[in-house]
Amino acid sequence: MQSDVIICGGAVIGSAIAWNLGQIAPELSVTIIERDPSFQHSSTALSASGIRQQFSDSLNVAISQFGVAFIKDTPARWGLDLNLREQGYLYLSDTDSGAQVLRENHAVQRAEGADVDLLSPDELKTRFPHLNTEDLTLASLGLSGEGWFDSVGLMQGYQANSTVTRLNDKVVGLSVQSGKVHAVKLASGAEISCGAFINAAGPYAAEISEMAGIMLPVEPRKRTNFTFDCAVAPEAGLPLMIDPTGVWVRPEGQHFLCGCGPEDDPAVAHDDFEPRFQEFEEIIWPALAARSPAFEAIKMQAMWAGHYAYNVLDQNAVTGAHPEISNFYFANGFSGHGLQQAPAIGRGVAELVALGAYKTLDLTKLGYERILRGEPLLEKCVI
Repeated sequence: MQSDVIICGGAVIGSAIAWNLGQIAPELSVTIIERDPSFQHSSTALSASGIRQQFSDSLNVAISQFGVAFIKDTPARWGLDLNLREQGYLYLSDTDSGAQVLRENHAVQRAEGADVDLLSPDELKTRFPHLNTEDLTLASLGLSGEGWFDSVGLMQGYQANSTVTRLNDKVVGLSVQSGKVHAVKLASGAEISCGAFINAAGPYAAEISEMAGIMLPVEPRKRTNFTFDCAVAPEAGLPLMIDPTGVWVRPEGQHFLCGCGPEDDPAVAHDDFEPRFQEFEEIIWPALAARSPAFEAIKMQAMWAGHYAYNVLDQNAVTGAHPEISNFYFANGFSGHGLQQAPAIGRGVAELVALGAYKTLDLTKLGYERILRGEPLLEKCVI
């Protein structure tokens, strides 16, 4: 069996690349290898489904702007409404140094055309009267182009509008000779020769890279999401709010969705999806209750855990071709941002494979070369 392009991983990143390849170079044969076609444990399906422009790096801002435009255009493109709730992200700071970071980030965001405003504690209190603002020094609020949407809908939109071969199988080996991947070996015993190989394996990315002798500092990190009900919901509503404690919360229909960065954040086994209930009781609820009286009387409804494909070096994506294995392409290490970055990354990687260069957005600084140099591309706005 032979395929011009093989993509390892068929969730939103792999599907976005496949769809874009079909748009740019429909003559190419594309095969997606996916170990779990139900996607029940995929980072896409278990995501909190947010998209924001409040990053500290200008490229990340531009990537999200591309994503928002793509999501808004899905009704015209695919006849699909992804139910974008453009209610913004709200970052809170309770220190002078934190306020300075928000100001520096704001300058980067505004330079890229992001619709973001800085609010003093008094201005924040006026907009959201239920919030306790006495300890705060500054807030940053996205006024448009930020919010949350249907994550599985985006993935399924890519899948339904792509003409590719999909195999329910597992990559177990790569045949690399003379600086190229020549064939992909599958658990079923099949072997497929290829012209290009794309690693879009999410939390499994490091294992796939290792098959080609490539070190990739990406590992699965567990994140638990909780939904809860309020005895009395905040009258002024709320965007997706990130408290200085690291706790985040947003509306989810008539309820709320929340989570936090765990204090202890080790790599976990690929099959470890056991929620960390104690995070709600010990971290999230106390922080929310301190921030708003509306969150003093709440009742948890549900919880689930998903995995970040966590880039240990700098929590930023790794994209592009390997400098020595020229037809091995990365689309990895999104560290919780993969869903919102899928439209732009899908376009960019497809351009690189089919056209030999980035055309829409220059993603060069996300390349693997920084991994080799050990030079992180630091992002200050990590949730």
